This record gives sequence, C-alpha cells and structure tokens, in this order.
Amino acid sequence: MPTPQAAPKTWTTRALLAWMKDAFVKADLDSPQLCAEMLVAHVLGCERLKLYTEPDRPASPLERQSLRELTARALKDEPVQYLVGEGWFFSMPFHVDKRVLIPRPATATIVEHVLQHARATPGFGRDGGNDSKAFGAGVLIADICTGSGCVGIALAKHMPAAHVIATDISPDALEVAKENAQRHKVADRMDLLWGNMLDPLDEHPVAKAKGSLHYLVSNPPYIPDDEWDSTDPDTAVQANVKSYEPTIALRGGTEGLDFVRPLLAEGPEHLRRGGLLLVEVAASRAKEAKALAQANPLVEAVTVLKDIEGHPRTIVARRK
Repeated sequence: MPTPQAAPKTWTTRALLAWMKDAFVKADLDSPQLCAEMLVAHVLGCERLKLYTEPDRPASPLERQSLRELTARALKDEPVQYLVGEGWFFSMPFHVDKRVLIPRPATATIVEHVLQHARATPGFGRDGGNDSKAFGAGVLIADICTGSGCVGIALAKHMPAAHVIATDISPDALEVAKENAQRHKVADRMDLLWGNMLDPLDEHPVAKAKGSLHYLVSNPPYIPDDEWDSTDPDTAVQANVKSYEPTIALRGGTEGLDFVRPLLAEGPEHLRRGGLLLVEVAASRAKEAKALAQANPLVEAVTVLKDIEGHPRTIVARRK
C-alpha cells in the first residue's frame, strides 16, 4: 500500500480506500475514488456497496499484498478496468480486457437517444403498447465496430424484442462481445459478424436488403493524428489509453474521419425511411462530420448531440 506518514494499526476497508484514493489523486488518475473502490471490491470479492456496509473489516496480509501490486500497476497508467476485468456502461457491467476499448459514459448518448426515439415513434419500438417485453418488436439495429458489444447489448437489453447485428473487424473483440451478450442474456437476439465496417451487412439474410434497418449506430475509431501525437495536456491522448487500449479501435487517420466518412456516406442506404444513423466522433471534428452527413442526399434533420461532459459527440441523421 502507499506508505503513509503514520500507517494505521489495522488496514481496514475504510483505511485502504482512503490511502488508495489519496495515491490516485496525487497521480492525477481519473475518478480516483471509483478506481479505489473497484480494486478493493475486486480483491475482497464483493460488491462495491459492501465496502461501505462493512468499512471496518480488516484486510488479510494476502489481500493487502494483492492490492499493493494492483495499485502499483494502476499508478503506472494500467487501466483499472483491465486490472479487474470489468467496466460499467449504461449501469451494466461488461467484461473488458486489452482486446477491446473500455466503455465510456460519452457513448451512452447513442443508447439514450435511440431508446427515446423508439419510445416516441410508431413502428420503431413503441407498438408493443404497455407490454414492456414487446418493446422493440420488429426493430432491427446494426452496431458497427461493436468492440465489447456494450452499445448493441445495452440496446438489446432495454428493447427486449429488438434484434441486433453487431460487426467488428477484430475476431478478438467479437469473442469479448459474445461473452458479454451471453452474460446479459441477449445472445439469442444478436448476430455477431466478422468483417470490415458495413461489409458484413451485405451477407446478412435480412440486412442485405437495403432499407431494412431501423437504427445504425457506431462508435468507430476516430482519434485524429494531431491529437494522438499531441504533447499538449489539453488535447493529448491519455497515457493509459495510448499504452494499453487497442490502437486499431482508436486511431481514425489524419482527420479522424477515415471510418466516420464511409459510415456517413454509405450507412443511410441500409436504413428504412425514418430510420436513424448515429455515429460517435471526435469533438474536435464534429463540425466536419456534420457537414459530411448533410451532404448526403439520403438523410435529413442532421444534428450533433452533446455527451455527458457537454462536448459535441454524436452525429444523428434521419433517413428520408
């Protein structure tokens, strides 16, 4: 554990959390309290809530040693989510490791908007009436660059009658997505397809018919080269991201639009009339991405949604 000036006589859960949080604050880690809670709960094998219902529980020497080792790794920028093998998204736990990106709150904007639209639009989810189990009946969603599967799985979980097609070019990522789909009991309503971007849709028995999708969503690689290479602390990619998360899922080329551009150009062809295209982009390139979407004659009502931190983050376009 971090070496305090006056170590407590007994390393209780309360003391462990306090000293770990202090170490993480000094190291400028994001969400230091949450990081401390995740590591302690992982080592103790309990839910985070139990850390506060049993704050005076003394840690065993083995638990302290494990926490010492994990804390040292976290202080060297290794993501806590990888250390514990779990990240949370849309109030749901997902297995994550170095094969996939760590889910982030900003991406929840996509899920929230789709659910709001589906509840308000006849034929896009609400036709089940008051039967919550029928919400999403007949709705077909494509999740491109699915990674851990968090977006598609969250949508499938909250739309119990919808079907999701999830694609990724990484077989490793699809393995993680499959594990998460099974964990949340939506695997029977998800088709996990290997391939580049939109290509797998052309082989799908339903999606190969243009105009079949109600929603096409994606969180593609979009970090532009200038931000990836930046040394400016205000724009530089964090060290724990560059060193540990999969580069293939992060870098979006010179402008950050190498993967965004084809989604905005070709994605609308797969949508039915009134269907929505939602693509997450770099905040610094939101203006350019919006212009690309507006240039597509197949869509209308192009807007940019802000994420939880107020940054322009998600391009939304409606199929004419």
